[in-house]
Amino acid sequence: MGKGRLEAFSDGVMAIIITIMVLELKVPHGAEMGALRPLIPIFLSYLLSFVNVGIYWNNHHHLLQAVRQVNGRTLWANLHLLFWLSLIPFATAWMGENFTNLPVALYGVVLFMAAIAYFILTHALISHHGQDSTLATAVGRDWKGKVSLLIYAVAIPLSFVKSWLGCALYVLVAITWLIPDRRIEKALRQ
Repeated sequence: MGKGRLEAFSDGVMAIIITIMVLELKVPHGAEMGALRPLIPIFLSYLLSFVNVGIYWNNHHHLLQAVRQVNGRTLWANLHLLFWLSLIPFATAWMGENFTNLPVALYGVVLFMAAIAYFILTHALISHHGQDSTLATAVGRDWKGKVSLLIYAVAIPLSFVKSWLGCALYVLVAITWLIPDRRIEKALRQ
């Protein structure tokens, strides 16, 4: 089956996720700069989540550019990814309002599970298109994805020691993915 509906549906869900997150940003009651101070952790949580959803949207787009079609397994793997991404607004809001151990750790669990879901989606597409496909060649051993999972796995328990350390590792993963991953674009040009 074609991939167009999967792309359109996924784009719509990710747009809704970002919309839900921005609606959590409440207007301060005062008109002075000091009224914004309590919103700093909420805004920073939103910023990190916006970047993460943007990274997934960008990588999802590239992933689907490297394939011709999808199958039922791919559709379920994609829904699995969207499920975990749809929990980002909740985890973001909780972490922004309560920058303590458990909310920061839960945020990491959501990121970790979304990364696993993306890994599953990638491998479902590779399985459908074959080990000699453009996507399989581009993804290769996926060191960046595996290292990201490892960092999340360290950050989650570390969040119970110091919440800011766990969050710093979440930011580190986001920064590594902000640096463009040109593997798929390069493979498509060849």
